[in-house]
Amino acid sequence: MKELKTEKDNKNKLIISLGDPAGIGTEITLKALGSKNLNKKIQPLLVGCKKNIYSTCSNLIKHGIKNIPDPINLDIFDIPLEKRVIPGVVDEYSGSASFKWLLKATNLLLEGKGDALVTAPISKIAWHKAGHQFAGQTELLGKLSNKKTSMLFTAISPNNEWRFNTLLATTHIPLNKINKTLTKKLIRFKLDTLLKFCQKFKEKPFIQVAGLNPHAGEEGKIGIDEQNLIIPILNEWKLDNPTIKITGPIPPDTCWISALNAWGSTSNENNAPDGILALYHDQGLIPVKLIAFDEAVNTTLGLPFVRTSPDHGTALDIAGKFKAREKSMIAAMNNAWLLSQ
Repeated sequence: MKELKTEKDNKNKLIISLGDPAGIGTEITLKALGSKNLNKKIQPLLVGCKKNIYSTCSNLIKHGIKNIPDPINLDIFDIPLEKRVIPGVVDEYSGSASFKWLLKATNLLLEGKGDALVTAPISKIAWHKAGHQFAGQTELLGKLSNKKTSMLFTAISPNNEWRFNTLLATTHIPLNKINKTLTKKLIRFKLDTLLKFCQKFKEKPFIQVAGLNPHAGEEGKIGIDEQNLIIPILNEWKLDNPTIKITGPIPPDTCWISALNAWGSTSNENNAPDGILALYHDQGLIPVKLIAFDEAVNTTLGLPFVRTSPDHGTALDIAGKFKAREKSMIAAMNNAWLLSQ
């Protein structure tokens, strides 16, 4: 392992945990680091298995993939694999490895040895097999930093550079627990968090809130959550933030249409919201991935450092075939660098 550089030298350093070794994490990381679309000021520190990094690099070259960085020039914190991992097959060993890598990467950030964290995808099933009962990386990061986190997905349109933001009010919980989890305190906190993020790019952003029920409850005919909870909260929040335009609850099946139109437009002028609050995981992630799958970045808010991740999973079906797309990983790295400035 190379010596970590001094605090001065660590400026703009991204610490990258390589995710589940049975997935595509190392592959997309190496492809992204060699891309001409990656910000050249980024200084990466990879946390993973050095031998696996070298092997992946060699295999990428054999498969005709060009512009892969020479691993000898990479900063690597080596945590070797306990045994051989088969691409596409997650087990307790791959879960243990990805957990250790993320744990070390996070501790390096908490020690001030980097500016931002980028995480390659992990397998929650593998984590559970290894005895780590976390719903995902976001939840572990919150516990390690003792912070209340929020999951936001952000993407920049390649057509017009419009920034598309969706924040999730609830994340990795069963559908039957959403109603009990959506409290006044939680929704207000998520609105404040979304506003703060959007104000990084626009002083007075426009925010939309999705409804929970079909047709946003249709005035209580298909559910009372909007009438009894969401609408009163939004009215109260508007009084506390009179300069911010906020609309909702919007029927979930139409809430992201203006965002879709803005994403595909070649014009900078649109009536799309700067931020959308989704009330549960798949409500937000389905439109985000349909609109901006390759460009969307999972961003954890509330941590003492910036953390981003690609918006896709381990892609076990193509692991080891060296045909994974690296666009979302590039976006994750570039956004981590931008947000950490």
